[in-house]
Amino acid sequence: MKYVYFLGIGGIGMSALARYYHRAGAFVYGYDLTQTKLTHVLEEEGIRIHYEDNPDWIPTQIKENKEQTIVIYTPAIPADHKEWKWFRENEYDIIKRAEALGRIAKNHTTLAVAGTHGKTTTSTLLAHLLQQSGAGCTAFLGGIAKNYNSNLLLSDGPFLVAEADEYDRSFLTLHPQSAAITSVGADHLDIYGTLQAIKDAFARFAAQITPGGNLVLKKGVELPLHLQKEVSLYTYDYDSPCDFYAQNISAGPAGTYFFDLVLKDCLVKNCRLGIPGKIHVENAVAAAALAYLNGTAPEAIRKGLDTFTGVSRRMDVRYLTETNCYIDDYAHHPDEIRATVLSVRAWFPDKEITGIFQPHLYSRTRDFAQEFAQSLSLLDKVVLLPIYPAREAPIPGVDSDMLARLIDAKEKYVMAPQDVVEFVKKHKPQVLLTMGAGSIDRLVTPITQCLEEMT
Repeated sequence: MKYVYFLGIGGIGMSALARYYHRAGAFVYGYDLTQTKLTHVLEEEGIRIHYEDNPDWIPTQIKENKEQTIVIYTPAIPADHKEWKWFRENEYDIIKRAEALGRIAKNHTTLAVAGTHGKTTTSTLLAHLLQQSGAGCTAFLGGIAKNYNSNLLLSDGPFLVAEADEYDRSFLTLHPQSAAITSVGADHLDIYGTLQAIKDAFARFAAQITPGGNLVLKKGVELPLHLQKEVSLYTYDYDSPCDFYAQNISAGPAGTYFFDLVLKDCLVKNCRLGIPGKIHVENAVAAAALAYLNGTAPEAIRKGLDTFTGVSRRMDVRYLTETNCYIDDYAHHPDEIRATVLSVRAWFPDKEITGIFQPHLYSRTRDFAQEFAQSLSLLDKVVLLPIYPAREAPIPGVDSDMLARLIDAKEKYVMAPQDVVEFVKKHKPQVLLTMGAGSIDRLVTPITQCLEEMT
């Protein structure tokens, strides 16, 4: 297509697609609700973006070249969106983000990483392993890879790495040659309704792996699998013996870990993962498994693990001294919060940990209130920001005050985002952790600057 228009261009998945089409030579335009650091970068790269829902802002090139235009939208776009309505009324070729990714993936050997938790780091690390090995890959990532400062990698080689998103069953547009499933838990219940429905969707995704392919499944994840002919099933784990796992794990400096890596019949000794956090060792095993099954040499895997610098907002160390540390993370589900807090606690067993959390979605907060409270109670001090609504209207009785009442921590607070920096100045936390999938990322730079000024 010569012209591509994005409704919701600023999302992490949408922006990767926009970059892909732009670099392929298409004329790319887009709308988003708010200006962000990422939309500014897209504009600097030459992509035109506007921030008002107004069909008059749709460029003339799009209006005059309907047959050569595709419109790609995110599920977050509301049904009454004026520009989306205009495109529908004028019968443009309109597809979801997931369908666009599926169309691109058909022309590649696709390696997909799915899971309710862990898929962004795992897919990004997989892409890095392929890059470091010399095989290269095109990759559509759910976060900004620090090694490349981008959520898109491009290659002339056959491999495509995709983060397979379960939201809205988007991953069912993919038919990968190999896939990993990192976890299957209760999430997006506003879409699925029940945990069983989520499991059924993941099983359908696994059933779309092409004949002769591979499924790497987290040990202990139970799914009603019906794989196609000649699809090989493997399991992986943190340190429990199976097809792929780590052994002889030991803590290194700055929260990193050393380990030996078991890759089926191959032992890769003295591996070091370049990013902190116990939770990422398991992610590294999954990424290494997919890389190994697709021809990456063991020595290249060891080098890639060591040189990986992580993903923005995934156990992202923003400030570190001998006495203080600040980490930002995307955790927005109780299981993710628990894993993140326990990883930080393992790194700093003797320090007080303060967590600032912005709940994401009223429905998720309501559905998992007890689980959120249990995970957040692992912190010493808890600060809750108002719920980030995203696509939802408020639910009566569901707010951060309700959640705070359930939390058992030494100290707990509910405050507005604009009061956070002053809180940090006053309390001078030893270890600070910000978590959430909403707008809390806008506080990361002010908090970092505050901590730097205090030293």
